Amino acid sequence: MYLWVKAFHIVAVIAWMAGMLYLPRLFIYHCDAEPGSKQSETFKVMERRLLRIIMTPAMVITWLFGLWLAVSGDWLANGWLHYKLLLVVAMSTLHGLFAQWVKDFAAEKNSRSTKFYRIVNELVTVLLIAIVILAVVKPF
Repeated sequence: MYLWVKAFHIVAVIAWMAGMLYLPRLFIYHCDAEPGSKQSETFKVMERRLLRIIMTPAMVITWLFGLWLAVSGDWLANGWLHYKLLLVVAMSTLHGLFAQWVKDFAAEKNSRSTKFYRIVNELVTVLLIAIVILAVVKPF
């Protein structure tokens, strides 16, 4: 059962991270769209669907299966897992911010620049790299 849960955990992580990397790109393009335009309305639909249909369910599954793996694999006492969980909490917090920004764009209240969203996109990448290294290398 452990390997099946691990496989579905990895699939959920991939889906979640695909969304976490793509949504900021949509925000960047949305910044350049004229508010109220057909293009802006299309971005609103894309952002909402990506968040609600793919990202949030994938995040929930990632957490559920990941915690199941940590408990059943007896990993809870390992230091690397503590740091990994801290980074996953940071990624989840960023997910929550993305949800708020989707709402801001939907209400035509975005106050952030394309540069801001480019930096956020890089932050997701850095967190992802650190999480994968901790999970695979288990340095301590």
